[in-house]
Amino acid sequence: MVPPGLVKGENHLMGDVLVTGGTGNLGRVVCDKLREAGHEVRVLSRRVRPGQSVRGDLRTGEGIPEAVAGADTIVHLATAPRGDVEACSRLIAAVLPRTPHLIFTSIVGVDRIPLAYYAAKTECERLITTSGLPYTIQRATQFHSLVMRFFHSQRRLPLVFAPGFDFQPVDVRDVADRLVAHVAAGPRERVPDIGGPEVRSARSLAQAYLEAARRRRRVVGLNLPGRVFSTFRGGAHLSPEHADGGVTFEDFLATRF
Repeated sequence: MVPPGLVKGENHLMGDVLVTGGTGNLGRVVCDKLREAGHEVRVLSRRVRPGQSVRGDLRTGEGIPEAVAGADTIVHLATAPRGDVEACSRLIAAVLPRTPHLIFTSIVGVDRIPLAYYAAKTECERLITTSGLPYTIQRATQFHSLVMRFFHSQRRLPLVFAPGFDFQPVDVRDVADRLVAHVAAGPRERVPDIGGPEVRSARSLAQAYLEAARRRRRVVGLNLPGRVFSTFRGGAHLSPEHADGGVTFEDFLATRF
């Protein structure tokens, strides 16, 4: 099925797909689903695994031109706290003048929330849209795993702090399904966001985590001054009109505990 907001186009099944970040939380699921759909998948990696990956380092550019050669579609999932813009620039430079379909996963509200990591993602979007490459940019809300890690990191504290704003966590499997559909549908530029099925207060998500982990802790609201917190409280990171994910936070937690 073609995702909401897309128009069915040429079918690109069985094409050669290169995935950056293919060993990450989202990348592993994307690669599995691409193979299930019949695609030939290569994973960009600094360490070659026979039959699974091709060598290339986005940090330095070493091996990237050879790695991208022959790829009909590139799904760019690799990310890091620093270096995203440079990596994206190197990837684009390596594929030109060829024009494979470049699929990029970004974050809902990335151009509205004043975080350095988000600013880098916004710049990557700009580089892609002005590159001349056929592209698809998919923004998603925060992953279930990110929300869980936030609460899990506080497991040794006597209290659990919950930010004073909502989340709309989405499962990587739902996002992976959307990305695989983009590979089949072909370039669609900026496509509708994908969000989790529920907009929930951080406090309610904390309680769900504690119940799943069988821990007894008091949940305390956390409110901080500043533009970042204010923007999150305003819901810039939410996409309630695109609550397309099917896996709830409780569904996700049930697979972890």
